[in-house]
Amino acid sequence: MSRREFIIRKITINGKSISRVLVDDHVRKHKDVTDDLILDLVKQLDGTDSLPDDVKENFHYFVNLLESGGKQYRIVWLFEKGKLYLGVVTIYRDNRRKK
Repeated sequence: MSRREFIIRKITINGKSISRVLVDDHVRKHKDVTDDLILDLVKQLDGTDSLPDDVKENFHYFVNLLESGGKQYRIVWLFEKGKLYLGVVTIYRDNRRKK
């Protein structure tokens, strides 16, 4: 499985300064999810503090509903313990209402 890497302007999430984003190849199956959309959604996480939705070994997984272009997307992302990058597991359109 290959991953794409993006270097972005530093953002802060959960107190961590992040400038590197790794995107899993799985995201490519969603044809409406472009690189610009991925980076827009990631940048919306700037300044947020979240508890993980799941923890598996060294990985903390998070799920957020975010909007871009009037559409709602679910982004599943992660932090790896001891690493300074944000990993995007998947992003897809989600028409369900926010809770």
